[in-house]
Amino acid sequence: MMHESGTDIPAHPPPRHSMRASQVEMTELVLPNDTNQLGNLLGGRLMHWMDISMAIAAARHSGLVCVTASVDRIDFHHPVRLGQIVVLRASVNRVFRTSMEVGVKVYCEDIPGGTRVHTNSAYMTFVGLNADGKPTPSEQVIPETEDEQRRFRQALERRERRVQQARE
Repeated sequence: MMHESGTDIPAHPPPRHSMRASQVEMTELVLPNDTNQLGNLLGGRLMHWMDISMAIAAARHSGLVCVTASVDRIDFHHPVRLGQIVVLRASVNRVFRTSMEVGVKVYCEDIPGGTRVHTNSAYMTFVGLNADGKPTPSEQVIPETEDEQRRFRQALERRERRVQQARE
C-alpha cells in the first residue's frame, strides 16, 4: 500500500512487541574515508554502524533512548572492500528488565552482481533510559518464528554466561 507521501505502508504492521517490529535494515556504501590503506572497511567504522543499527532496534522496541551497555565478541570473517555495499540487519532478541540483547547480522554486497556475503554477526546489550536518564524496564519481546524462538533462548544462555563471568 502506498501512502499519499509516496512511502510504502505495510498492509498489516507487526505486533508492537514482536521481534519483527524492532527490525532495522541499514545500508551503507563503503567510501574511501571508511577504509584502511589496503582498501578494506575499517573495523571501527563497521562497529560504529553496528552500534547505530542496534540502538535503533532497541529504541523501536522500548520507545526509549537506548545506550550501549556491553558488546559481546565481534569476529571479522570476510573483508569488506571499497565500493561494496554493507547491509546491517538488527533486531531485539530478548529483554531482561531494563536491558535488552540486540543481534545484528552484517552482509557485504557487490553492486554489479548483487551477491551478498555474510561478514559479521554480533550481540550487544542496550539499556533504555527515561527522561531523567534512569534505566527503565521494557516489555518482553515476542518471538514468533522458530528462528526467533532460537534467538530468544540463546540470548538467555549468553546472558547467563556474561553474569557468570562477571562473578569470577
